[in-house]
Amino acid sequence: MSNRRSFLKKSIAGVALLGAAPLVGEPLVAGTSESNAVKPKAAKAVNPFQLGMAGFTFVNFDLETTLKTLKSLDVHYLCIKDFHLPFKSTDEEIKAFHEKCASYGVTGYAVGPIYMKTKEEVDRGFEYAKRVGVKLIVGVPGYDLLPYVDEKVKAYDFHYAIHLHGPDIKEYPDAKDAWEHTKDLDPRMGMCLDIGHDLRNGCDPVADLKKYHTRVFDMHIKDVTDSTKAGRGIEIGRGKIDFPALVKMMRKINYTGKCSLEYEKDMKDPFLGIAESIGYFKAVSDYA
Repeated sequence: MSNRRSFLKKSIAGVALLGAAPLVGEPLVAGTSESNAVKPKAAKAVNPFQLGMAGFTFVNFDLETTLKTLKSLDVHYLCIKDFHLPFKSTDEEIKAFHEKCASYGVTGYAVGPIYMKTKEEVDRGFEYAKRVGVKLIVGVPGYDLLPYVDEKVKAYDFHYAIHLHGPDIKEYPDAKDAWEHTKDLDPRMGMCLDIGHDLRNGCDPVADLKKYHTRVFDMHIKDVTDSTKAGRGIEIGRGKIDFPALVKMMRKINYTGKCSLEYEKDMKDPFLGIAESIGYFKAVSDYA
């Protein structure tokens, strides 16, 4: 909360200053000196990040509602879930899906998370991604399946990002665990760094991004109320994650993947929370 308060106080102070001061370029008032004149406002930082949406955010809503929401928020990337595009979709249905996304200015950039407990489910997931036309799978394979997934990554030339799940399930609770299970595999094997679940497992997502960034291919951005299993989803900026520090680290390591909001509070009526979260992240990304 302190980060949010500090950020908002600076924003309000900046607005107040602009309202009270003369515009840059106005003549100096008699009796003032150059040192007292209003200096040009520093240019905001260039925002290189590609903001997206994790499809799970809209588990209770159809594709049309999802795309309308993304368009209204100026968000252009979607990680595709199978409830919007089923595994058994025909080529014609996949084409229609992409055309509908494009009509709203949205690109489906990955599929998942896809849970994989058997080799047959691994096969299905890779074939699905190939037919959908993406090169990134966000997946959750059993530990015993990792050698087989590694073979598939080589055969398909895909990136495979393992989704973190915090303390809720034993497999891949945090970034360190995903790193330990992929560091000796193909370099296209890595993780989807879910910063909320990483924090809920007692880890520091900013430090983990720095430490493991060579294997971070996707990020699920969210905020949570606590750095324990009791932590629950909340609007970005209201919880425990230091987003200015996160954005600075993303710049430092030159992160080029997507940053997809996965909003898990009020999932049957998430729209105000989604808008607040996107707005806060965009503001921090522009100025941090």
